[in-house]
Amino acid sequence: MVDTDARTAWQLFHVNWFPIAAMGGLLALGLSVGGLRLEPVAWGVTLAIAAVLLAITYLHRMMKAELADPKLVFSLGTIGQVILTCAIVGPLSYVAGKMGWPLQDHALLAIDRALGMDPEPIARYVNDHPWLADVLSRCYGLIKWPLLGVPVVLALTARYVRLQLFMLAMSLALAVTIAISAVIPAIGTYYGLQLPAAHFPDINTAIYAGQLRDMLALRDGSLRELELFKLSGIVSFPSFHAASAVLYMWALWPVRGIGGIAAALNLSMIAATPVIGAHYMIDVIAGIALAAASIWAAKSYLDWMSRASLASATSAASPVWQPSLAE
Repeated sequence: MVDTDARTAWQLFHVNWFPIAAMGGLLALGLSVGGLRLEPVAWGVTLAIAAVLLAITYLHRMMKAELADPKLVFSLGTIGQVILTCAIVGPLSYVAGKMGWPLQDHALLAIDRALGMDPEPIARYVNDHPWLADVLSRCYGLIKWPLLGVPVVLALTARYVRLQLFMLAMSLALAVTIAISAVIPAIGTYYGLQLPAAHFPDINTAIYAGQLRDMLALRDGSLRELELFKLSGIVSFPSFHAASAVLYMWALWPVRGIGGIAAALNLSMIAATPVIGAHYMIDVIAGIALAAASIWAAKSYLDWMSRASLASATSAASPVWQPSLAE
């Protein structure tokens, strides 16, 4: 069973290159058309790290079957794909923001209010409880660690197929998130409310400040060089914080002793998203829906791949009819 899972996972590993390559191509095109430039050192170092991990993966996989270690192959290989994806997606979100479609903060704020979830009283409540503001600030930063933790945990527990489904779902969710953000750009709740960040002094608004600074600089043309490690999260709708939380929970849920902890931590990250990330509630709802759809798409592809493989095996095993001379 493990061998079968490893073979299926290796097929999915290669499928995951398609959305990564598509986003990489769009980044190259967008940089040239949008007049943006990547700072080469940080980006080059990041690509080099990903390349080393992927080279180790493929070299190890090329060894004799009895020497290949699927735990090593899938943990290092998926981490390499994750690092490469992050190096592409960060700048690509700026390419999307550079398109300059009209900001939709007023529309998103109106939807929140129609749903009875006005962001101002929510932010005011958190600001009036500094301990809660501090907890939410810490929870919001949880998005980074599972990017490396999920590949390690799932590989070590021999959940190779689930790991590749997670990677496929995440890359699909990222691609759709960036595409939507290009045509429905927004800065955040405080911008929509026309309130300065100082209006809520006990809330960590550094994330929002970065969004505001970079989005406005992109739109007026003053931001042209993109430094990978200094990029802010300028995507508002849909919220990838919310989407990633759902993806992390789904990926780790079957792992005994870790699934429940992961669920609790990621639910707290979702709770932090509207206030610390200055996301509208509709951003969060859309992010959750996008993650669910991406998981469904990845699993549907696996089902299709399994049916196609079974049909091929059945066809190969069936005897070919040959007419006799009597006929």
